[in-house]
Amino acid sequence: VQLVESGGGLVQAGGSLRLSCIASGRAFSDYDMNYFRQAPGKEREFVAHINRSGGTTNYADFVKGRFTISRDNAKNTVYLQMNTLKPEDTAVYYCNAVNGRDRYWGQGTQVTVSS
Repeated sequence: VQLVESGGGLVQAGGSLRLSCIASGRAFSDYDMNYFRQAPGKEREFVAHINRSGGTTNYADFVKGRFTISRDNAKNTVYLQMNTLKPEDTAVYYCNAVNGRDRYWGQGTQVTVSS
């Protein structure tokens, strides 16, 4: 599976961004999808999860109520809608596809939130 991300950028605190991750190479609907992020000097951390059908989602506590993950299996795309962004949300955001022991990562997209 190849994952290509887009949608990152520079935004002021309180603003919004929507990340997209387009998959190719395998049946997208066979994969659970996740977003992780990594800030400078920190370990990569889990942000959000959506299961194969899109019927189940879960989130890290620090994004609950602000971020929404969704997917369109017809478009082979997963989205991360990020609202009420904070400077501490600044990081490289990665999408991740999982099916059992098969795991794939996107190249990452930079999100920078200015105060």
